[in-house]
Amino acid sequence: MADAGTLVEIGTALVLSGILIVILAFFFAYFRKGEEGKIRGGGAVIIGPIPIVFGTDKKALKTVLCLSIVLTLLLLTAMIVSYLSG
Repeated sequence: MADAGTLVEIGTALVLSGILIVILAFFFAYFRKGEEGKIRGGGAVIIGPIPIVFGTDKKALKTVLCLSIVLTLLLLTAMIVSYLSG
C-alpha cells in the first residue's frame, strides 16, 4: 500500500497534467487554421454511483454517458476489490 506522501504526489501530478492538457487543447484549437466547424461538448458530474450528464448534442451526450457509466463501474469495482482485500 502506498503511503500518504506518494498519493499526494500522484494526485498533484494528475491535476497538473490535466491543466496542461486543457491549455494545450486551447492553443491547438485557437491556432488551427482552415476549416470552421461546430464545437460539441459535454460533461458529467458523478455523485456517488450516480452520473449526471449534460451535453450540447445527442452524440456528445451519448459519448459522455457511456464514459461516465464505464468510470462508475470501474470505481465500484475498485471499491469492492479494496473492501475484499482489506
